Amino acid sequence: MRRIILVLAVLALVGVSVGAAPASAAAPVVVSASAAASPADAAIVRIRTSEPWRWPVSQEVRVVRPFAAPPHRYGAGHRGVDLGADQGPVLAPASGVIAFAGVVVDRPLLTIDHGDGLVTTLEPVATELRVGDEVAVGQQLGEVASGGHAAAGAVHFGVRLHGEYINPLLLLAGVPRAVLLPCC
Repeated sequence: MRRIILVLAVLALVGVSVGAAPASAAAPVVVSASAAASPADAAIVRIRTSEPWRWPVSQEVRVVRPFAAPPHRYGAGHRGVDLGADQGPVLAPASGVIAFAGVVVDRPLLTIDHGDGLVTTLEPVATELRVGDEVAVGQQLGEVASGGHAAAGAVHFGVRLHGEYINPLLLLAGVPRAVLLPCC
């Protein structure tokens, strides 16, 4: 399991560029990871989802800024991943209910409650959805907008599990695995 976590961490650091993975009827995603916001809280968390998660952008996926766990609950870090997306639709990474849709400071933000303590935040997203609307995995939520803290041409994708930020890449099916080949 540590090898999988290490591979995902390396992929997140070097940037991942893969085709968007379609939603499928594959087996549920189960992740065991050190997902606590604080490295000092090295609790192992098991995440079980009832359906495969998908990328929230429909174009080729580029991680332009990786997840960076803060050293403590209020420390500096990057509590999600920024995905390259100049324009186009933003899609639901999993089924859920809209918990927030609006503007916070200068950023159009959308939050989805997926149940079982999992909450997704996407920004900047221009949407017509309202609090309480149900969404299905892969459903178009809105369009890439401007504003927010993500670099221009990027969508911020954050996930919380019971209030603690986790790396969204841990939930995505279709994240390529690195294969180390022997040298020489």
